[in-house]
Amino acid sequence: MDHTFDSDYWDRIWSGDRATAMRSSAPNPHLLAQAADLAPGSALDAGCGGGAEAIWLASRGWTVTAADIARTALDFGRERAATAGLGARVEWVQADLSTWQPEATYDLVTTHYAHPAIPQLEFYGRIATWVAPGGTLLIVGHLHPGQHDHTHRDEGHPPAEASATAAAITALLEPATWDVVTAEESQRTMTGPGGRERTIHDVVVRATRRP
Repeated sequence: MDHTFDSDYWDRIWSGDRATAMRSSAPNPHLLAQAADLAPGSALDAGCGGGAEAIWLASRGWTVTAADIARTALDFGRERAATAGLGARVEWVQADLSTWQPEATYDLVTTHYAHPAIPQLEFYGRIATWVAPGGTLLIVGHLHPGQHDHTHRDEGHPPAEASATAAAITALLEPATWDVVTAEESQRTMTGPGGRERTIHDVVVRATRRP
């Protein structure tokens, strides 16, 4: 890895040639599948990027805190939420998720491919502590490259340090505290800039904190 996932790195990403596609992206399909049956409450989108997931949750009646280290990404999200008439339902917070600590716990804590400047599993362990009793943790991440054939992976794939496996994530969740609902490793195809198709290898873990 030749960079650190700090604010300078992410501001460069959100100001670069990927920004247009990223800021207009659809919400992650795993969120739609996993959160559609949850009763709305308070939610934290940890590493919200351009806000697609936070805005989708807001549209479903959630009160959302959308946190990200990149101010540029937050500006995109804030504008997008306002355009959708959902600005009042989302609070946008600039935060380094490797050190930030929220003042409250949430009924849903979710993250989608976020890469803070700490080891990936340490990050997942941190955000798990922000789930309220009876609440849901939903992690959507990059599957560790050792778990799939990466001989033909496309350029720009995430480094191993920013990936995980379902087993590694669920090992963080004490059975006395958590009920694991979903622990999946899957792949899907999406169309990127220029109509180029790429295969995304995902790890998805959903768990409920016991009351």
